[in-house]
Amino acid sequence: MQNKIGLEEHFAIPDTLMDSAGFVPEHRWGELKRRLLDVDQGRIDEMDQNGLETMILSLNAPAVQAIPNREEAISISRKANDFLAERVAAFPDRFKGFAALPLQDPQAAAEELHRCVNELGFVGALVNGFSQDEQTGDGNVPLYYDLPQYRDFWAEVEKLDVPFYLHPRNPLPQDARIYDGHPWLLGPTWGFAQETAVHSLRLMASGLFDQFPDLQIVLGHLGEGIPAMLWRMDNRNAWVEAEPNYPAEKSFHHYFTNNFHITTSGNFRTQTLQDALLEIGSDRILFSTDWPFENVNHAANWFDSAAISEADRQKIGRDNAAKLFKLEAGLTPALLSN
Repeated sequence: MQNKIGLEEHFAIPDTLMDSAGFVPEHRWGELKRRLLDVDQGRIDEMDQNGLETMILSLNAPAVQAIPNREEAISISRKANDFLAERVAAFPDRFKGFAALPLQDPQAAAEELHRCVNELGFVGALVNGFSQDEQTGDGNVPLYYDLPQYRDFWAEVEKLDVPFYLHPRNPLPQDARIYDGHPWLLGPTWGFAQETAVHSLRLMASGLFDQFPDLQIVLGHLGEGIPAMLWRMDNRNAWVEAEPNYPAEKSFHHYFTNNFHITTSGNFRTQTLQDALLEIGSDRILFSTDWPFENVNHAANWFDSAAISEADRQKIGRDNAAKLFKLEAGLTPALLSN
């Protein structure tokens, strides 16, 4: 399929580069480093070889979210966003931008998102899970975005009418004791999905989407396991006829199918995609790679031949993202002619 749009596609700046060093064996670090720092023709060549029209680019993880000092987090956010704006300007038909946000300071994050959308032309934000703030427990307390201090930030997200991509990070050491002795379960194996799924469920149960019903959240990796568990979340012990005891007014299924979208990033499995199609439908699923941590050709070759309808392939591969991120006018004639 030509003209695909990918929206979990990462880059790094020198200040954040080493945050990614531990995710591959040492002998592969040189290649991952090269990929992360390439926001130029090399990345575009990779796109052209695999039918990608556009990449929406985002800073690597955990980066800003793991900087406990507010001033430094704000500074690195602006530096990364300014760099990304330069690269998008150099290749405006191929790259779009997600804002990095210093959510240690909700007001500063709202101001930076406003700047990125209205001045830099970014199409949303990607945030790497919870934030650490040295003003809260010396930076050792994870700040999740269902907390009351983030409501004004969410009001700005809804006002700007841009999606918010909630990307994974590992839990802090004191919250990862279940993995003690089993470090291989952290990261993309399991820890990323578990951490991000719980964060997402907190947002749903908190009443956030009752207050801001137009918010749109994006999750990678085919939904971090949530689609397969939606029925059980809402129907546990149904025989006792107990109402949910969370603040939200509606079911998890309602919020997930009205306020969330999922991508194929790093989860190139047809059976899992088919399950997601059955659970939430094709209008809320979007193609992505998770470059450079996954290969574009692995994602594209799988997706282009996956056993789904051609109508769904077109929606997931391009149309849903074009609509969600308002990219309809940003077509690339060279690819469209293929």
